[in-house]
Amino acid sequence: MVTIRDLLNRIRWDREFGAGFFELGYLDHVEHAIVRVPFGNISFEEGDSFSFHLEKKTGETLTIPLHRVREVYRNGIRIWQRPGG
Repeated sequence: MVTIRDLLNRIRWDREFGAGFFELGYLDHVEHAIVRVPFGNISFEEGDSFSFHLEKKTGETLTIPLHRVREVYRNGIRIWQRPGG
């Protein structure tokens, strides 16, 4: 099983693979649901391998731990799901 860190690194650094449209589905504790966000809306802080930052439409920035990522979609097709999820 590919880890979420390995998959995110492949999306970021493998030009051919990363050319698709990606979305991350993360567990939102406020909405109590899986929320899908475009990969282009997230950012990574150098040296932080445990979370990513999501800028919401309101301008608010959230820090999302990688353990809350439940699914990854490429061109609308789920390519990864956390085991047990």
